[in-house]
Amino acid sequence: MSIETDSHGRLYLSSELRKKYGERFHVVEYQDRLELIPIEEDPLEAVRDEIGDSLEDKSVAELREDALEKAKQEVGADLGPENRDSEDAAE
Repeated sequence: MSIETDSHGRLYLSSELRKKYGERFHVVEYQDRLELIPIEEDPLEAVRDEIGDSLEDKSVAELREDALEKAKQEVGADLGPENRDSEDAAE
């Protein structure tokens, strides 16, 4: 399939494609091409559908807080007690 832009740079997709993929897309630019990635109406719901019940119906704020806490724990583990002391002394 091939489509062209109009004089304003707009792309028009057929109603068949819009029904199949939706009306919102993320545009990914590569060196030699563009790619349209459909955006789900509820992106979090789409993720839940893909990974199952592991999100336990948490809100975006709860997921963000959990991710931040886990990142802090991983950084603390990576630094280790000997490195944390030297970092504190440098300040």
